Amino acid sequence: MRSIRLTLLALGALLAGLLMPSAAQADDVTAQAPVFKAPFACGQTWTYSHHSAEVRRALDFIRSDGGTTAGSPVLASAAGTATRHYQAGGAGNYIIIDHGGGWRTYYFHLAAFSVANGQHVSQGQQIGTTGSTGNSSGAHIHYEQLLNGVGQTIRINGQTLPYPSSYGQRHLTSDNGCSGGGNRYWVDTFAQTEGYSGAAARNAQGLLYAGTHYVYCKVWGERYSGTYGYNHWWLRTDLDLTYPGGNGRNAYVPAYYLSRWGNDEARDNNGTVIPNC
Repeated sequence: MRSIRLTLLALGALLAGLLMPSAAQADDVTAQAPVFKAPFACGQTWTYSHHSAEVRRALDFIRSDGGTTAGSPVLASAAGTATRHYQAGGAGNYIIIDHGGGWRTYYFHLAAFSVANGQHVSQGQQIGTTGSTGNSSGAHIHYEQLLNGVGQTIRINGQTLPYPSSYGQRHLTSDNGCSGGGNRYWVDTFAQTEGYSGAAARNAQGLLYAGTHYVYCKVWGERYSGTYGYNHWWLRTDLDLTYPGGNGRNAYVPAYYLSRWGNDEARDNNGTVIPNC
């Protein structure tokens, strides 16, 4: 009888091990998550907060680099299949991206959608623009990461973010979409200009000389004004001269310096609208 009882206990322990994942197994689930990146454009800095009344483990982001939050591109944190949704009294226009393996990200309160329903998107692809639709008191990105329908503590580039109770305490600079990409658009600039780490005239990284250059994409940012007008668009490119300690790759220059176009325009030499980053 004693041997039967021991056998049953051993069997129970085996079943418990199968049904209750160990700490190592739980860590492995986290390890299988995509390497999520910030849901906004390369080089931009946003501050974020968490409100106790928020669903799941959301963070709300607004810009803190001098750029305008409303209308800023919202980017896919990781590759997956995007679906479009609307909830009048809550999330407003929102997108869910299914990344596989039970992982999803949510992006609420969009002003507009930038992808079709059911479209596959790549990491860093624009999926919408920042807005305040639904139950929202101002433009921001409400962002969530879920595993099997359960909200997770948000991780960016593999690092867990804190959950401050108000804006201004914590800031995040995006490296989403900073890889350059294969598409290049040729433009002429009429004067030498500095290139910056983001879409604002701060943190100069080096110089772009007057002449013909390639650019990758554009970002709506701080207004840049001069003798010949103004422009809110900034062009991501590689600089001709890098300052000591700077990064000349994927820097931002004002579209103000484009030779052939006017205020708040950003087209290449053939007239093609340069795509958003």
